[in-house]
Amino acid sequence: KVDYDVCSNYGNWLYSAGIGNDPRDNRKFNMIKQGLDYDGNGDYVRLWVPELQGIKGADIHTPWALSSAALSQAGVTLGETYPWPVVTAPEWSRHIHQRPGESPHPRGRRGPAQHKDRGIDFYFSRKKDA
Repeated sequence: KVDYDVCSNYGNWLYSAGIGNDPRDNRKFNMIKQGLDYDGNGDYVRLWVPELQGIKGADIHTPWALSSAALSQAGVTLGETYPWPVVTAPEWSRHIHQRPGESPHPRGRRGPAQHKDRGIDFYFSRKKDA
């Protein structure tokens, strides 16, 4: 089955490109988190990226983070049978080795809120935090 919803797909592509309508500054699309949330076992990736079929479970979303023994067992050689990532975003690190449905933060919390005042000025201010 191929999912095709023109409006939704167009909006998601704009959002992931960083040019969508989002009032929050520095908002980024986290591919690792999305993979864990919507393809927890990696079945979709395994279907379209046959080079990674030997990697079990959610580890398929971050093959570069696996040990050389795990990669060897899966028949994957980074840089040869599957490329190294072009970039690794810092925000991905908290999701590496996370299991689907598991929160990257204890009890689902990220710690103290960085923005105490979430009034209208927070969303529309162009002022950057220090």
